[in-house]
Amino acid sequence: MTAVALAPVRRWIRRTQASHRERGERLGNFYFAVLFVLIVGGMLFDRLRAIFWPVEPTFSALAGASLTAVVTGLLFLAMRRLGPLAIGRPAASWLLTSPVSRRQLLLPSLRLTALAALLAGGLGGVLVLGHAGPRPVPGVLFALAALGGVAVLLVALGAQSGRWWGVVADQVAYLLVAAGLAGLVVDSLWAAPGPLGGWPHIAVLVPLTGVAAVVVVAFFLLRVREIGLTPNHEILEASQTAGTLADSAFGVEPSFVVDMIERRYWARRRLRSSPLWGRLPVLAAQDLRLALRRPRRLLWLLGATTLPALLTHAPAWLLAVGVLAGGFVAAGTSTANVRSDAANAFMLRMLGMSSRQAVFQRLLVPGVLAALWSLTALALLQVLGALPPGPWWLLGLTLGPVGAVAAVRRARVGFVNNALLPLDTPMGTVSTGPALASLAGFDALLLGLPAVVAVGTGQPLGPTLVLIQAVAGVLGARAYLSGTTAPDRVPLARG
Repeated sequence: MTAVALAPVRRWIRRTQASHRERGERLGNFYFAVLFVLIVGGMLFDRLRAIFWPVEPTFSALAGASLTAVVTGLLFLAMRRLGPLAIGRPAASWLLTSPVSRRQLLLPSLRLTALAALLAGGLGGVLVLGHAGPRPVPGVLFALAALGGVAVLLVALGAQSGRWWGVVADQVAYLLVAAGLAGLVVDSLWAAPGPLGGWPHIAVLVPLTGVAAVVVVAFFLLRVREIGLTPNHEILEASQTAGTLADSAFGVEPSFVVDMIERRYWARRRLRSSPLWGRLPVLAAQDLRLALRRPRRLLWLLGATTLPALLTHAPAWLLAVGVLAGGFVAAGTSTANVRSDAANAFMLRMLGMSSRQAVFQRLLVPGVLAALWSLTALALLQVLGALPPGPWWLLGLTLGPVGAVAAVRRARVGFVNNALLPLDTPMGTVSTGPALASLAGFDALLLGLPAVVAVGTGQPLGPTLVLIQAVAGVLGARAYLSGTTAPDRVPLARG
């Protein structure tokens, strides 16, 4: 089949699309985007500079290497989740299967992705060199970091093209992130602070960067030649991801992304039917089965119990908030069934359950996960000497109801209600619906305020605060259950 030139097809599509658009709409959107970046960048410039380029580097060599591993692994995983090659959904529906040049069709996406990888690599280099690099930093190192971002893109492109090592590369990236986080934890506890000793001479760095640039450009041109061999299903999946993210951002509706991730995860797995545990309530047994069918997530949660150690040098209240947030995330790993119940309560009707019975059973497994995570995190902090004496493990157990209520409340949030009246503020108009939806679940963490006080005071923990936190968690869970459910109603209303 003879390939048709792509440029005339694109010109015809643009003319057709422009027939119903306002004149200069694209220029107006570009103007708004640039103005938004300049205004927000000006407002946050000082904070961003403190994050990316502190006055003096404080990281050790171990922390610098660990941060490099985390940035590299996360960049690769982000590219793999986004494609990295993707086209718009209209192009995926009509042009991908048309007799046009696939290389010309995918080249704009490749150029945009390469630019994004270049910027991401440069920002990652600024972050690492700003915290772990001795001053002054040779400017050629930033170019080397940007080339590293493009090198990560080339590996992601090879994995997307269906190479046999694609799955292996994903596992290596996960291990790289885990090793980097472990290195940061170890450094925060035992390693001596201080940056590297010094940089090689500029006469060595410049040829090294030049060789790296030649190698990266050569492999990039090779990928350009082979770009048309990327399988259709990989392009379609990446296009669906990009479209869903755009819809979620435009409509301020994060549930689109959550639903896409859940569907894609389970669509790739072959599961055998397994009986539920008869001694547990049926919905709690279903949640437990769901959690056990994702062992990797449980392992990540177990490893994440060490992450609060990174906050040992931060204010004590921030350490307490970190523990609460970790319990919230741990509880949220088993709330996918809650979202299903809130979207369609057919199973609850078949089981003859009311919304109160259903939510009560759905609180059990998230509560156990949050309690175990908080217990382990606080016990590790006490062993490492970051907490004063006291039964901190018992305080962790009392945080189980807090994490469960927050996670279930977050899972029960439906579509954003855009019919609410907006609020006028000095900074402009704020949509009430997205603001309320974004706070759902996080507001329930206020039930853990006694734990924040216990950690923030820096005093030995006594039984009084443990009892207060236990009462606050149980009464808060009881109030949430009574206030958002009913014994004579089946559908799960907004929680």
